[in-house]
Amino acid sequence: MMARAGSLAASRAPLTLAAIILLFVALALTGIAFGSTWIPLAQVWDVLFGADIRGKTVIILQFRLPRVVIAALAGGGFAVAGYLLQRVTRNELASPGILGVVDGAALAVVCFLAALSNESNALVTSVAYQPVAAVVGSVLAIFTVFAFAGRQAASAIRLLLFGTAVAAVLKSLTVIAMLVGPVYQAGQAARWIAGAVNEINWNEIRITAVGMLPLVLIVLIVARRLPPADLDETSARSVGLDLPSFRIQIFVLAAAMTALSAAFVGGVGFIGLIAPHLARRLIGRTVHFGLIGSFFIGASMLVGADLLVRVLFSPTEVPAGTVPAVIGAPYFLYLLMRNQRHD
Repeated sequence: MMARAGSLAASRAPLTLAAIILLFVALALTGIAFGSTWIPLAQVWDVLFGADIRGKTVIILQFRLPRVVIAALAGGGFAVAGYLLQRVTRNELASPGILGVVDGAALAVVCFLAALSNESNALVTSVAYQPVAAVVGSVLAIFTVFAFAGRQAASAIRLLLFGTAVAAVLKSLTVIAMLVGPVYQAGQAARWIAGAVNEINWNEIRITAVGMLPLVLIVLIVARRLPPADLDETSARSVGLDLPSFRIQIFVLAAAMTALSAAFVGGVGFIGLIAPHLARRLIGRTVHFGLIGSFFIGASMLVGADLLVRVLFSPTEVPAGTVPAVIGAPYFLYLLMRNQRHD
């Protein structure tokens, strides 16, 4: 029955993917149109394609479009990282948040902000180094998980347990860093941790996009080898795949993707858990369709979350990352209980 359902999902994957992309486009246009004043969708469309409408062009291009673009990039990046982790660990509970990757990036960025900002909340160095700090923190976190797991790293469930423990320690260290660090940085760090897409500028988007482009190309190349990772270690070796080594490569790739996604947006949790699930249910297990579907579902989730908090709490700026956290926690518990019933 499950095989038949998977085959049906795979056969309609192109149409489903097209519907997901259309949903994303609709959310993105609505996100640009909505604000202190509603801008008709036709005018939004015209400005995006080069028209200059007095009083609207600056609002769209300098204030509303950047937060939608960064939300799409970050949400999509978290989702792709989660898809890779779930495939390579063969565990639907794997995600950047569960394995300590997000918390590693959070600790590194909080330390970066505390050490390299002045009393006016301005960085004394280039903001381009912030993603570097996030990548270093994420990669160190994932290697810490592997170091503790040792030979047990081949076991997906043990890897998740060690990841959860490391994530808890990193989260505690982040709170301590905020408490003992400069007081003027506490608010900025707390906002980063909650996950906010406002106050983004095009320079930060450019840095994120330039960093993500080579990672996306590598993911598309590596994706061709993902199906054998569904096999056990012995079977994978029979088809020429060194599974432990391949897992390490995927973990580093997922850590870098997560860190770049979080560098300016913050530690948005649960998108990397939920989006791959939805993609697998809607599209099936076809790797490339699954990756693209995960990206656009993750992008839609964060763009939609930002739109939702603006509708509910305007004019107060509530971090968009609060919405995935509220939805994701019960969803994680549901998956955990379902796994226990299956075991």
